Amino acid sequence: MGKGLEGKKIVIAGSRKTEEMSVLIKKQGGLPLIRPLQGTVFLAAEEVGSELKKLIAAPPDWIVFTTGIGTEALADAADQLGAKQEFQQIIHQAKVAARGYKTVAALKKLGITPAAVDDDGTIAGLIRALEKESFAKKRIAVQLHGENAPSLIKFLTENEAEVQCLLPYRHHAPDEKAVETLMNEIIGQAVDGVCFTTAIQVRSLFQYARQKEQVKELLDAFSKGTLAGAVGKVTAEALTEEGVRRMVVPELERMGALIMEMSRYDRG
Repeated sequence: MGKGLEGKKIVIAGSRKTEEMSVLIKKQGGLPLIRPLQGTVFLAAEEVGSELKKLIAAPPDWIVFTTGIGTEALADAADQLGAKQEFQQIIHQAKVAARGYKTVAALKKLGITPAAVDDDGTIAGLIRALEKESFAKKRIAVQLHGENAPSLIKFLTENEAEVQCLLPYRHHAPDEKAVETLMNEIIGQAVDGVCFTTAIQVRSLFQYARQKEQVKELLDAFSKGTLAGAVGKVTAEALTEEGVRRMVVPELERMGALIMEMSRYDRG
């Protein structure tokens, strides 16, 4: 991208703190463009209630928790159902795996010490922690947040596990026009960089590309032209899973650090 962002068009894919990010991009000489891919994540009380009833009726051998807020939401939903005691009993009897320090902290409040924990806050790290386990013919419940974790589900099913997904939070897709506009801008090399601040933004873009059968064109554009920027490891992991190999990820997981990292990137 050359040194600095002078004259470069930099897309903000999030819908929060866009003004702050725009100011930072302008300070580096860039032109910020807002293309929100986030959509909305909402608490699906009715759906998770039925999922919990299924969980209680057929207790799992393992429960995998992937977010702290989702862990807390499941405990709250069980309480609302009048099934707090049954839920507590199930998670104490099952083996528990956790991704991320916030998830470990939420489980600690429930009196649970996970048997397996990631080493770096990512789903890939969680899979590494689970690789030594046997899941053949085991029932595994997986708490997700707004989106699926395809690599985790694939790992479990390939190891012959019976998987039940628990989604206390669900995802409403973003405005299709915004996604279409950005995909065309990336493929047409009309933008120089995209700041992704959540994994959901990445999934939204690539899901649309799959619908339009333009994944190859999108990946080609990311490999040769438009620079992908990920605010942290979890967002970078989503980009990697979708096939993006050329990206910048700041050591400090902050939006300001991401923009500075993009400004220092040199295409060579």
